[in-house]
Amino acid sequence: MSSLESNRQAAADFFEQIWNQKDESAIDRFIALDAAGNDPKFGVGRESFREQWKKWHAAFPDLHFDVREIIAEGDRVVTRWHLTGTHTGADYLGKSSSGAKIAVDGVSIDTIKDGVVLDGFDAWDSLGFREQLGIIKPL
Repeated sequence: MSSLESNRQAAADFFEQIWNQKDESAIDRFIALDAAGNDPKFGVGRESFREQWKKWHAAFPDLHFDVREIIAEGDRVVTRWHLTGTHTGADYLGKSSSGAKIAVDGVSIDTIKDGVVLDGFDAWDSLGFREQLGIIKPL
């Protein structure tokens, strides 16, 4: 398997195992100790990611990422995804459990080396997410 194929597979496995299968141990396999991203809420490093991951799963027990496309060039991997879930769990962003269904699109751009995410950049419909959750009124 080429390094491009390996990186594409690592990205697919990242979303499937960490997010969809809720395998916390996969965080240790796929995320570097000092991994950084563009979302300050996720902080820097594997343990900061783990804390945010726990919050997402506590609030949205049925959280699911549908990976729509993966493009790899060198050690950069772009994953286009569709996120769905239902807010039936813990409070999230100050909003108590409401049963609200969410569905948003996003893209992750990650640096992957030897199957491990070193850094990432996520762009997603956070406005639509907050509207669907009832935190802000639709425009």
